[in-house]
Amino acid sequence: MLRDCGRILQMSYGHVDRLCKLVPNHPTDPWTLPRALNGVAEFRREYDQNDEVKRLVDLAMQLEGFPRNSSTHAAGVVIGDRPLAELVPLYRDPRSDMPVTQFDMKYVEDAGLVKFDFLGLKTLSVLAKAVELLAARGIDIDLAALPWDDPAVYTLLQRGDTVGVFQLESEGMRRTLSAVKPTRFEDIIALGALYRPGPMDNIPLFGRRKNGQEATEYPHPKLAEILAETYGIFVYQEQVMQAAQILAGYSLGDADLLRRAMGKKIQAEMDAQRARFVEGCRETSGIAAPKANELFDLIDKFAGYGFNKSHAAAYAVLSYQTAWLKAHYPEDFYAASMCFDMHQSEKLAVFVDDLRRGGVTLLPPDINASEAEFSVEPTDDGHAVRYALAGIRNVGEKAMEAIVTERAANGRFASLEDLFRRMPPGAMNRRQLDSLAASGAFDSIDPDRAKVLANGDLLLALADAVTRERASGQGGLFGGDGEDSPALRLAPAEPWTRAEQMAAERENFGFYFAAHPVERFRAVASANGARSYGSLMAGGIGAGRQPAVLAALVEGVSSGRTRKGAPFIRGDFSDTSGQFSAACFEEGLVESFQRWAGDSTCVLLNVELDSTSPDEPPRVTVRGARPLAEVTSTARMLLTADVHTPEALQQLRALLIAGDPGNGRGEVIVRLHVAEGSAPCLRLGRDFVLDGELAERLSEVDGLTNIALKPQGPRAHLREAA
Repeated sequence: MLRDCGRILQMSYGHVDRLCKLVPNHPTDPWTLPRALNGVAEFRREYDQNDEVKRLVDLAMQLEGFPRNSSTHAAGVVIGDRPLAELVPLYRDPRSDMPVTQFDMKYVEDAGLVKFDFLGLKTLSVLAKAVELLAARGIDIDLAALPWDDPAVYTLLQRGDTVGVFQLESEGMRRTLSAVKPTRFEDIIALGALYRPGPMDNIPLFGRRKNGQEATEYPHPKLAEILAETYGIFVYQEQVMQAAQILAGYSLGDADLLRRAMGKKIQAEMDAQRARFVEGCRETSGIAAPKANELFDLIDKFAGYGFNKSHAAAYAVLSYQTAWLKAHYPEDFYAASMCFDMHQSEKLAVFVDDLRRGGVTLLPPDINASEAEFSVEPTDDGHAVRYALAGIRNVGEKAMEAIVTERAANGRFASLEDLFRRMPPGAMNRRQLDSLAASGAFDSIDPDRAKVLANGDLLLALADAVTRERASGQGGLFGGDGEDSPALRLAPAEPWTRAEQMAAERENFGFYFAAHPVERFRAVASANGARSYGSLMAGGIGAGRQPAVLAALVEGVSSGRTRKGAPFIRGDFSDTSGQFSAACFEEGLVESFQRWAGDSTCVLLNVELDSTSPDEPPRVTVRGARPLAEVTSTARMLLTADVHTPEALQQLRALLIAGDPGNGRGEVIVRLHVAEGSAPCLRLGRDFVLDGELAERLSEVDGLTNIALKPQGPRAHLREAA
């Protein structure tokens, strides 16, 4: 309310924001403005000394507690015993086809209505899709009949490998799972209930007691039975109700009223409940008044944020089922999950990174193999996820479904010409063609992406001409069905470099698909102690400030000034594990980062990680940076490879670029497999220009194997090649 009133009074945003931050904002104990005036000295001082602030706060206090705007509960549905208009006033939002009650969710129950929350969970669709994918390859799964003690599931949870697992995929929850190490289904229920503001303060205690690092203690011996599964900690609303029943003789109905009273914190009602509880403890359990008051206060503390166990258990079932699929059928799990995030490239990037870390094969989009959605297909060593055609930006699901239907009906596409002659009407425009070609979807029929893009208009003209011929019922100039037509001749184009191909993939996937630019510098980055951002986060960051080295691509920067007027930048970076942000206050680097962002430069970062909470990602501050290309130019590199054929040796020679004598960057050593059991080592020279792109080109040469690029160590005693 302070912010709204400040905006109406045209006060500066910074001033109002500072005042708002003085008012405590704890989710389980919200402070009103009168309470803040009496309890926060600095807020009171501003109110007493500044007339503008006094006017703001006085106005906000008059409005505090009133509805700010009309809104609809996302899942709440009310049911009555007669037409609702006879029970409560209704309101019809012009954007909705259903009326809503003008009473909020607290008062509709007092009016005699029953409220239900019907949650539409995407996870249910993901599970159904995974079961469908498994059934397509002859595996029938009944998720409702899974055993609750599957070791593979708990192993997956204990290592925090829960990207995509319902309710358990956040960074903080993954660290919590690794620390607590759940071993039974009840642990999953409890963690789902505890991982919320307020209750999460008990997670460290829960973990220590569960893992035997601390003895379990109970507030009273009679509570041991109901608190045993949560190691003596109140977690659920049902435990609060059972405690009142066991200790003070409440009925479960009355115990629910006690729980509600504790949640509302109405003093008069709380005083009445306390008196009844103390008396009930004396009569039922022989507990003296001082101990009874202590127990009441303890129960009151937990009742404010106790979670409904039946709700937590229902969610835990979905968590377990998704974790089970990920543990046993990861390909189907990922394919199903990605189907429902197909148009969110950020989520797809997270899944792609995770499945690759887990050793799951991801096949690229292919006009002859991909479905419109993500799918699973057999490979020589198991199964793999095939990237969806509709998962490429700007292509559209309906158009891709039409192409897949044509392929299923009439067979694979033999060439680009065949594809565009058979193209369903309206299934392809220039934007779609560009996206499919740049992402490699046509590689199986023509791997020259630059040539396909350069001839896009010709290909679309062919598809348009064939469509018109079909519509008119006339044959083509060289034959009715086009079989005798002359072959389509495409104009040549300059092939893309690897960097251009990666940039195009980044644009059309939303992330680097085949390889991240940082991969070119992997050897040098590793030699300088660089780690990926994802591995740092997975390993956990201790409290305080810690140095680290990262290798990353500078994707963008925004500039600003500190309170003292000094320039700084906030940069967006990415590496093979994902994206992250960092700030840099080093004046000598601000201009450099702006230039590096424009050039998409890969840099070696010396950073400081500042962690204030184990449940929040650390702040990353750059203390030093240098382009990785410069680091590479000053490092002696060593390229080794096995050569099996003379032709491979000739191609190796053609691809190697010699540097200036004495100033080159690397040495090349090869093992020549000239006869069975014979592999002499040869040094080809010491002054070659070596980088990751060369190593990648060499990997495509037939007859070259075991190619490795790494920082050079002590030179071996080898004889020079003739």
